[in-house]
Amino acid sequence: MEFSDLESDKRQRHSPAFRKRRAINWLTLGFTYSAMYMGRYNLSFANKSLSTTYEWDKTSIGTIISTALFIYGISAIFNGPIADKIGGRRAMLIGATGTVLFNFLFGLGAYLGFLGTGTYLLSYFATIWGLNSFFQSFSALSLIKVNAGWFHIRERGVFSAIFGSMIQGGRALIYMIGPMLVLWLPWQWVFFVPSLIVAGMALLTYRNVQDSPEKCGLAPLDVQDASSGDPEKVSLKYVIKKVFTNPVTLTIAAAEFCTGFVRHGFEQWFPRYMIEAQKLTLDSPIFQKGAAAIVIAGIFGAFFAGTISDWVFKSRRPPVAFLGYFLQVLCLAVIWRAPSMNWVIFAFVLNSFAISVVHSMLSGTSSMDFGGKKAAGTATGLFDGMQYIGGSFVGVGMGWMLERFGWGTWSPSMIGFSAVGAILMLFLWNARPKVASKTV
Repeated sequence: MEFSDLESDKRQRHSPAFRKRRAINWLTLGFTYSAMYMGRYNLSFANKSLSTTYEWDKTSIGTIISTALFIYGISAIFNGPIADKIGGRRAMLIGATGTVLFNFLFGLGAYLGFLGTGTYLLSYFATIWGLNSFFQSFSALSLIKVNAGWFHIRERGVFSAIFGSMIQGGRALIYMIGPMLVLWLPWQWVFFVPSLIVAGMALLTYRNVQDSPEKCGLAPLDVQDASSGDPEKVSLKYVIKKVFTNPVTLTIAAAEFCTGFVRHGFEQWFPRYMIEAQKLTLDSPIFQKGAAAIVIAGIFGAFFAGTISDWVFKSRRPPVAFLGYFLQVLCLAVIWRAPSMNWVIFAFVLNSFAISVVHSMLSGTSSMDFGGKKAAGTATGLFDGMQYIGGSFVGVGMGWMLERFGWGTWSPSMIGFSAVGAILMLFLWNARPKVASKTV
């Protein structure tokens, strides 16, 4: 690319019209994804209620968790190329529609008395939550697919931090209202309420979001990622070659498997750990303040990661992800030994920060960088998919482990995965996307 073209792109990115239209785009899309997070993490607050209502043990509840996470992981890998082909806007609308439907149907299961309280009802819940996860898998890759066409590589770390904080906002909302819904209303309302919120955001996405500046009547933007200067058209062959034959993307995918085991092992069982191991109730002030601190830490983690990756490491993501993995090892070790309630809460909060650092750098930013705007959906699908496949082992497997060996095994079971993730990031320390055109 000529220097004059680069200057033109820079002027476009700073023009009031471009910035205003991009703000409308990413705010709407970000809040839609945030709402969909509510329709994914709400299950953790119904975990104990389902056991109490139907007399199911942790292994039974783990069946629902594993089914959903595994289907999410496989679906994300296959849905990535679909999003690259049909566009992120359409893919997000498909995902939001499914989230609305299957959250509602999960809550409806409480009224299906003819299914009894045993295997048939458990199968119903596992199937419905698995279908919810299929549609949820469109969310991250759709958001990143759209943003890859609107954000230059030099902006992506910081803007991924903004998106990370918006995602944490959805998590914060379900952390705030989830316990109240479970305590004050029948547990199924923890699924009905997110369904209504996602429906509203899907309507706004339909009205406000576009896939690229060109579709809004603006000039095309060269984002200087792995697609820059590449004249090849988007096709299944192109996106598979771009993502599945690149040693860097395959290494990130392996690291994301480790991320998934730790992230979902922590998030899916955290509320129940606090209830059973630490003897707190969902309406306990300690639990509520700790949950709020965990969410705030996740927001700071995303901003910290994005800022230092762009400004300190010059848009390199693996060094920052390494730091996140390293902190996870330390935090999980503290939780394992559990010297006091204060130390446990501190470790939970810092671990949330560390998980957010890794997640925003790998699934949130590296997918755009190394997939490029043409294959960003496929790269995100691979990274996010491997994360959820890793997470699927924390359902049945971790449920069985906790039933048999107790909560003392929970934290140490995750430490090795964080350590492997850190080692993989050392191999990618200086990795950057290769572009066909010149950069400034």
